[in-house]
Amino acid sequence: MNKKQKKMLGRIIISAILIVVLEQLPIAGMLRFGLFLFPYLIIGYDILIKAFNGIRNKQVFDENFLMAVATIGAMMVGIFGEGDYTEAIAVMLFYQVGELFQSYAVGKSRKNISELMDIRPDYANVERNGKLERVDPDEVGIGSIIIVQPGEKVPLDGVIIEGESSLNTSALTGESLPREAVIGDEIISGCINMTSVLKIQTTKEFGESTVSKILDLVENASSRKSKSEDFISKFAKVYTPLVCYSALALAIIPPLVRMFGMGLSPDWADWIYRALTFLVISCPCALVISIPLSFFAGIGGASKEGILVKGSNYMETLSKTKYVVFDKTGTLTQGVFEVNGIHHNEMEDSKLIEYAALVESASSHPISKSLQKAYGKEIDRSRVTETQEISGNGITAKVDGIEVAAGNAKLMNRLNIKYIECHHVGTIIHMAINGSYAGHIIISDIIKPHSAEAIRSLKKAGIEKAVMLTGDAKAVAESVAKSLGMDEVYSELLPGDKVSKVEELLNIKTEKAKLAFVGDGINDAPVLSRADIGIAMGAMGSDAAIEAADVVLMDDNPIKIAKAIKISRKCIRIVYQNIVFAIGIKFIVLVLGALGIANMWLAIFADVGVTIIAVLNAIRVLFVKKL
Repeated sequence: MNKKQKKMLGRIIISAILIVVLEQLPIAGMLRFGLFLFPYLIIGYDILIKAFNGIRNKQVFDENFLMAVATIGAMMVGIFGEGDYTEAIAVMLFYQVGELFQSYAVGKSRKNISELMDIRPDYANVERNGKLERVDPDEVGIGSIIIVQPGEKVPLDGVIIEGESSLNTSALTGESLPREAVIGDEIISGCINMTSVLKIQTTKEFGESTVSKILDLVENASSRKSKSEDFISKFAKVYTPLVCYSALALAIIPPLVRMFGMGLSPDWADWIYRALTFLVISCPCALVISIPLSFFAGIGGASKEGILVKGSNYMETLSKTKYVVFDKTGTLTQGVFEVNGIHHNEMEDSKLIEYAALVESASSHPISKSLQKAYGKEIDRSRVTETQEISGNGITAKVDGIEVAAGNAKLMNRLNIKYIECHHVGTIIHMAINGSYAGHIIISDIIKPHSAEAIRSLKKAGIEKAVMLTGDAKAVAESVAKSLGMDEVYSELLPGDKVSKVEELLNIKTEKAKLAFVGDGINDAPVLSRADIGIAMGAMGSDAAIEAADVVLMDDNPIKIAKAIKISRKCIRIVYQNIVFAIGIKFIVLVLGALGIANMWLAIFADVGVTIIAVLNAIRVLFVKKL
């Protein structure tokens, strides 16, 4: 418990003890009223102040106003001997108990988010004149050299230039296993250096670093409201004034009817007591507190698993997902391409690889990197001229003045070069030298270990269709799709084709079913934005992912997609349970209160009891079952 919660608990205990003691004393009249006023003010002074401020600010109708009117009214009825001061104080007492439960529950769910907030670095170590100086991360520019010692947070994104160490990334990914980092590795802010000193050259300013973007994402998540939250806000604005006027009518109209219409005693005290009971029952705390808390707990529980949901509206959309569309490379596969076959006419393997690596040297595509890796030597770009990249086909260039073309079958057809079909599964890079076919290179991507299990988990979670989109050749795409158990696969797609295919799938699905697109976030921003909900995975360090996606998975394990959907469905299920339970109980007890059957104690249960049950139900979202 924090200091504020402990103070509230103390007020609750003191008030409860005073009620018990005062009930035993043989006192009556104004003395009794004066003594009972002490525990009433101890437990309820803040509610009375909030109600007064609400009236002063012309925002009258809220739960503080309802509590103040109901309890002050009950105390006044007690003066005339028609009520019990204990009931009035008990209303305040149990209301504050409900508030304490709610505060504790929010703290519990906030803890998961605050653990994530702990990734914010306090300082950066910069070496000056042979000594380490601690400076604000905001003061460190791009290209600066920083030192990160064991146990310290990495304050900025950069590249390791000296040292090897293990990194704790659990605050970002939810994974407890450390990651090994060596010279040349990119390293992102928010990780904790565990074993050895690292010297890092920064690649981003603090404001653009991964940690800053993640913190901004989490801090703004609560501003994006779901339809359920909007409904509750609108409901409370109409509901609260309505019940106030209804209570007023209940206090005035029946006595007047009895007096003028039936000639009977009006019995004002009885009807006022009923009206006050009606006010206590009608307080919308259970809905106003538990619904936002459910979403807050859902976002907190997801963040603990390394799943960042940008708002409760996305949580709601995610829960309705029935179609999941995957980009292949970097999402279902590791995006690590390796040359595993070279077929040529009369040219040596090494020479064909050399030409391929040089002609592809200007590209940052993983296939280009795999060719450069297979070449194994430093690339001399001065040997390459007249480079032309043809989207969806390949690259042509001159290497040492020799015309070289590297690409797929479309490029060979475009250049009117007769090529040899390759029946091996993989990405085929056809090569042409001076207009003649020289052979082809086979490159394969590696499927992630958990991809097949992730698809099975999605099917188990009720996903109707899993679809894979890729720019790879049909044979490669179908081989990967079959091994993973995909329902549909679309191959040989250009980047623009992926958007068109997602739009096509959006048009054929039912309106209630939502479509999620899962990509690596680097070049999938248009598709992530077009889908009902965009999920970027393996997003550590990817600005595009954090900006474009609605849900960000901080590591590259695809099984977390099913976990994210399960968390969202559990969250929405609890929201609906609380709505039905709270409205149902209140309606029943409101009718009983209007009929004079329900007393103030039953009203307390209808308000505080229902609130506590709803809050306890809401915090169940925090507990995520292991898949």
